[in-house]
Amino acid sequence: MSPAERLRARIAETGLVHVMAAHSPLSAILAEEAGFDGLWASGFELSALYGLADMSLITMTQHLDVLRAMAARTSLPIVADIDTGYGNAINVVYAIREYERAGASAVVIEDKTFPKVTSLAAGGRQELLRVEEFQGKIEAAIATRGDPAFLVIARTEALIAGLGQSEALHRANAYREAGADMILIHSKKKNPSEIEGFSRAWTGAVPLVIVPNAYPELDAARVKALGNIRMMIYGNYGIRAATTAMQEIFRRIIADGGVQNVHKDILPVEEIFRLQKMDEVKVAETRFLR
Repeated sequence: MSPAERLRARIAETGLVHVMAAHSPLSAILAEEAGFDGLWASGFELSALYGLADMSLITMTQHLDVLRAMAARTSLPIVADIDTGYGNAINVVYAIREYERAGASAVVIEDKTFPKVTSLAAGGRQELLRVEEFQGKIEAAIATRGDPAFLVIARTEALIAGLGQSEALHRANAYREAGADMILIHSKKKNPSEIEGFSRAWTGAVPLVIVPNAYPELDAARVKALGNIRMMIYGNYGIRAATTAMQEIFRRIIADGGVQNVHKDILPVEEIFRLQKMDEVKVAETRFLR
């Protein structure tokens, strides 16, 4: 089975897959060891890794390089966050070919204008494409994919833009008609009322995807009770966790005037060696270095 086929099979088997955001091969390895079903090659996380705002500043080449490196170090299927598809429908054709070739099992394309602004930024510019233009992007992605199992997920930002449930449902249905395999519905409310309301109103034949960053109380039990959500993406928890740990340790080192206290609170270097598979390197040295 291809990774895309395995992702579809996992969705069918469990009814709900858990996908963790990753921004590096190391974070991908850690997500796989933790037991996640897939990886989210997050534009937000990669932007943060470069110290840049999530505003279409990271190039497709930069994103592909990291995705390719993650795919080489994990067996998990990768859902690629390709924002608006890097341009119009012709750009989407090129992007789909490149992301499939790099090892992605799915892409998420959102219906914002290019360049986009991250969804959860307070007061951020949230402008949406015409429905017909975005349908063309979805149709282009479907027509281009080589593996029919490769998932094309359409993300509508109607709730993010404050356009309400009716417009979100209208857009989601239009994108389903264009061939989308799943619909990602997103909200910036601090509670899950919009997502639960949309889910209950959704009668489309394709399942939903959510990113519960702003409403963390929407856990797997509540999601399964809604009945039509098949994927939960933990969109920025990897980079936030890493930043939390680094901020704390770096500040303590300065405060303590050295590493004499923090060294006991962080992983030993041997654990990094394990993640790097140094044992395999040693075996190869013994066998081949003469």
